[in-house]
Amino acid sequence: MATVSSSVASLSKPLNPSISSTGNPTIFNLLNPQLNRAKSPQTLSLKSPSISHLFIKPLKAQQSRISSTPITSLFTGIVEEIGQIKQLGYDKPDSFTMKIKANLILEDINLGDSISVNGTCLTVAYFDKQLSEFSVGLAPETLRKTSLIELEQGSLVNLERALMPSTRMGGHFVQGHVDGTGQIVELKPEGDSLWVKVKTSKEILRYIVPKGFIAVDGTSLTVVDVFEEEYCFNFMLVAYTQQNVVIPMKKVGQKVNLEVDILGKYVERLLSSGFVNAIKSS
Repeated sequence: MATVSSSVASLSKPLNPSISSTGNPTIFNLLNPQLNRAKSPQTLSLKSPSISHLFIKPLKAQQSRISSTPITSLFTGIVEEIGQIKQLGYDKPDSFTMKIKANLILEDINLGDSISVNGTCLTVAYFDKQLSEFSVGLAPETLRKTSLIELEQGSLVNLERALMPSTRMGGHFVQGHVDGTGQIVELKPEGDSLWVKVKTSKEILRYIVPKGFIAVDGTSLTVVDVFEEEYCFNFMLVAYTQQNVVIPMKKVGQKVNLEVDILGKYVERLLSSGFVNAIKSS
């Protein structure tokens, strides 16, 4: 799928060249299922990371908008802009916040808006148009299920605002609900295009079909082939797309967020529930 975006940083440098395979130890402390949540904040084993000093002052309470009902959003997988991580870490002992530099996204931004960050639907908790930045909070489950755990200060991310009724539908229906991650196992140029091969779990691969839709780091793409025995699938990025999304800046071994086409899940649900047989017998 072609993408429309405007870059905020040079795209010639590799993304996160210094990423360690061990990830962020502080984040893993937070994700430790043995962590006793009943303890008081003073006795938690979790400690704020060294990058916490980046947050000069915490977000003001009035800048956040909490809704009592779930926020339902829809995206197209057409990346609007590449943003850059300015700060990330724990501004509070149990609160992981990410501040992102952007331009286009801020044009009509509001508190509580849903923004797709590398395909993950996140809620705007703070923004400053003069500083060209906005902040989002990441829950422990988000860090567990997505590749956002690999980001660091300076990382580039795909950004897309939620779909509006007047928006041209150029990709496919993307919810921003990441199903899981995949690992890049091959990057192979062909002409000015780039083949990308991704390995994922059996549970996710069953929803991926040749010539079907897939959202990779929030980018709407068309699957070319599925390799069942390898638990892999591939897709091709044309030259224009390579210049406007973060995928080609990643290296073999790095993770990408995956969201399968929601239609496949609904079909599976209907078939497993006996809906088709019920229709036939009626």
